[in-house]
Amino acid sequence: MLFEDISFGPYDEAEQMARQAFELYEDGQISQSLEELEAALEINPANSAWHFNKALALDSLNNFEEAIKEYEVALELSPYDVEILNSLAVDYTRSGLYDLGIQTFERIEKISPSFEPSYCNRIITYTEMGRHEAAEQMFYLAQQINPDCPLCFYNIGNSLFIRGNYKKAIHCWLKTKGFEPTHPQINFRIAQAYWADGDFDKAREHFLEELRLNPGDVDVILDFGLFLLEVGEIDAAREKFHRIIELRPDFASSLFYLGEIAFRENDLERAQELFNQSLLIDGALCGPRYRLAECALRNGERVEAKACLLSELSMDPEEPDILVSMGSMFLVMDELDYAAHCFLKALDLDCSNADAYYFLGIASATKGQFSEAGEFFTHALDIRPDDVRVLKESAQLYVRTGKIKLAERRISAAVEIAEDDADILAIKRKIKLVKLLRRLRDLVSRVMPSGLFKRS
Repeated sequence: MLFEDISFGPYDEAEQMARQAFELYEDGQISQSLEELEAALEINPANSAWHFNKALALDSLNNFEEAIKEYEVALELSPYDVEILNSLAVDYTRSGLYDLGIQTFERIEKISPSFEPSYCNRIITYTEMGRHEAAEQMFYLAQQINPDCPLCFYNIGNSLFIRGNYKKAIHCWLKTKGFEPTHPQINFRIAQAYWADGDFDKAREHFLEELRLNPGDVDVILDFGLFLLEVGEIDAAREKFHRIIELRPDFASSLFYLGEIAFRENDLERAQELFNQSLLIDGALCGPRYRLAECALRNGERVEAKACLLSELSMDPEEPDILVSMGSMFLVMDELDYAAHCFLKALDLDCSNADAYYFLGIASATKGQFSEAGEFFTHALDIRPDDVRVLKESAQLYVRTGKIKLAERRISAAVEIAEDDADILAIKRKIKLVKLLRRLRDLVSRVMPSGLFKRS
């Protein structure tokens, strides 16, 4: 009998299953790998490494909730295994369980202070919590252990990007690229940072470099298409969105942005067709209903426009500019309460949105709430002092409420920006007329004292 033919019972069979699971995992056959691991664990549920491997497979399927359970079982069996603790802390972060993630990373630090991933990955946790100073502290601690860690520079780059420190983010991501040229989507992230920083040439260069390496990456193609839209290269953008549909016919966002192009080109019929197609694929997609409302308004269909806007509002949009645009459409339809709701929500998301304050001023003035309208206009001008629209509207409001000195102040500021604006000149004439009438009234009251008109 050959040695290979000797059976050592069920535990030997479980080992073979675990080895097979590893090979399947390496080949990308995750579901089959899980089946083999589950069969092995039925025979030997006390094997910490197999629970750990099962958790890794579940992570590959983005099933973080189940992965956490497997990591926790593995940890019960091997309570001082820093690899298990690190993976568990990462999944806590992915699941939004930030406090548990931090506690787990701190536990690693006590067991093995030189285990660099516990600092590196904590950068992500603190970044998602908005604790950017703590994220930087973790970065510097990790640097003391491994100054050439590409992931550390990548993670702190995310923190810097979120804070609008685009040049520093670019510096960090270029370091990542230098250490690890094949880091996933690194050119994509660099392109996004250059784009945000206004360096469109560099952004284009890195978008193209990313696509040369990964020509089928739909996320990159989509973002590059949006970039091309922003810089006015409409035909090139259209080609990118069509390319995505070739790769992913069910990709609703591409249909939506093709609809955006048709909308910009004033082809409303084609735009509506594309927006409706995108909704058929993804009924939860934010944007199409809002654009359909604009199309309906342009066609004079107010009832349809209102229905589309209310449907979009029920999707709880979180883009301030879209909320402001929706609110302005509600204003056009005299739906003042819905309009105010949109503007206030936009300000909850971005308290520095001058347009939201401006339109709230318009809505308040329309309701006859003049004091509130004045306050909203003032807030808008605090953010954007040279906004001629706000200067004109607030000047008119002050004329209407008899606050002529304030009206003069606002219209003088407007004249400095747009001296020949017809509306500004009309408001200036109105202010002069009001001042003239006041002087005449004062003159008459001095010539004819009120006492002369009392009854005897």
